[in-house]
Amino acid sequence: MAVASKNIAPPDRVLVRRALISVSDKTGLVELAEALAGRGVEIVSTGGTSKAIHAAGFPVRDVSDITGFPEIMDGRVKTLHPSVHGGLLAIRDDAEHRAAMDAHGIGGIDLAVINLYPFEEVRAKGGDYAATVENIDIGGPAMLRASAKNHAYVAIVTDPADYAEVVAELEKGDGALPYRFRQELAAKAFARVAAYDAAISGWFAETLKLAEPRHRAFGGRLHTVMRYGENPHQTAGFYASGDTRPGVATARLLQGKQLSYNNMNDTDAAFELVAEFDPATPAVAIIKHANPCGVATGATLAEAYRKALACDPVSAFGGIVAANRPLDAEAAEEIVKVFTEVIIAPGASDEAAAIIAAKKNLRLLVTDGLPDPRAKGLSVKSLAGGLLVQDRDAAVVDDMELKVVTARAPTPAELADLKFAFRVAKHVKSNAIVYVKDGATVGVGAGQMSRVDSSRIAARKAEDAAEVAGGAAPATRGSVVASDAFFPFADGLLAAVEAGATAVIQPGGSMRDEEVIAAADRHGIAMVFTGVRHFRH
Repeated sequence: MAVASKNIAPPDRVLVRRALISVSDKTGLVELAEALAGRGVEIVSTGGTSKAIHAAGFPVRDVSDITGFPEIMDGRVKTLHPSVHGGLLAIRDDAEHRAAMDAHGIGGIDLAVINLYPFEEVRAKGGDYAATVENIDIGGPAMLRASAKNHAYVAIVTDPADYAEVVAELEKGDGALPYRFRQELAAKAFARVAAYDAAISGWFAETLKLAEPRHRAFGGRLHTVMRYGENPHQTAGFYASGDTRPGVATARLLQGKQLSYNNMNDTDAAFELVAEFDPATPAVAIIKHANPCGVATGATLAEAYRKALACDPVSAFGGIVAANRPLDAEAAEEIVKVFTEVIIAPGASDEAAAIIAAKKNLRLLVTDGLPDPRAKGLSVKSLAGGLLVQDRDAAVVDDMELKVVTARAPTPAELADLKFAFRVAKHVKSNAIVYVKDGATVGVGAGQMSRVDSSRIAARKAEDAAEVAGGAAPATRGSVVASDAFFPFADGLLAAVEAGATAVIQPGGSMRDEEVIAAADRHGIAMVFTGVRHFRH
């Protein structure tokens, strides 16, 4: 049942006389306590926080002194008491509230400094079930919500990063905090609790393997404010979820300016693709607008880069380069010959970093690892009225049972290239067609409404690349081809045959599979079914 408002106007300024501090993260605690004590603010605190303030030499009153009840059950019960929550929730200008405070000896709390048990950190480190549950905070979120609701009279601080601003506002206001500032702090507090609860509910869903829980919550912490989004008229920010999966979110920026919204999106796409390849063999992916314009393996990263670049040197201009092993000087020398926005790799030698540093705007990201392409996770997409949530596409071609469906089986060399092509097709926008030869893409057709058009575009780009390289014929001659989904008609296959492909890999499952197989047999093409589709929208 809704509670009627009493329509009491909030005070513009609240003088901070009493502060409650209960923090798991002790960063900046002593400095904050010093500033508050210097203004004569009474500090009430709990457990380890109280000990830390006392050890620093500042006066502090234990919360059990005001509740008249000791902390019990290993600290699980200490602040869930009317003396605490009454002090946080009381409307000071309401006569009834004032009378209740006087009758029960409840003192008002003007400033609450609360941060929560480190649930996200314990989860990220893979803590066991019992340890993770024990780090679910109860009293902290209750006090955060109470303080934030009553921001008319209470300033709630959740983040050590805000301590300096609180102290500055106290100085400016001669010990008082303004209403607008208290409102902004309350908004941060509610967002913090929401993100915290989202992490907990997400962990339970993941741990218990709840595929479609009735309610889904997602949260994150602001990592970067972007200059703008996909376009200059759109605002944007990147929020870190706490997932430790190696990638753009966890990478260290060694060199170059801040990444843009589009840079981050494309860099993620590039690194996820190149992680499909075993780092025992050097691999490089070049991405433009979230689609690969060249992917290759080689004896060295430099060789892999040159082969990847040869696939579509025009589109590679201004692209993203990802490597599946630490960047070396030879590869760095090759990459800087072409204007590139971002390089991402598990690491980089000092020599490679120095070469990249000569290009002041070129970003170099290192991740200290590769994401596991088989790892489970969630993919989330917003649309009007809701969110589409699905498992990450963790299917890997090496785990699939490949079925030869044509009279001719692929040769070992063709089979290796077929697997390569299907790995890449997984990361190409649908409809996707990928031609591969000798461990390198030679033509990529992406995002077309017709699979035939994707086949033709990929072949045409191969012709363009051959022309740039001065070759007599496109590299699709003698290549293999992958399709992310089945060929609904034989025409897509015939376009690949016309381009010179000798073998095909596709999911199969079309009503006209027999027609497509017959067409392949007529042209002596080897074809393999995976039974797995890789649509990517």
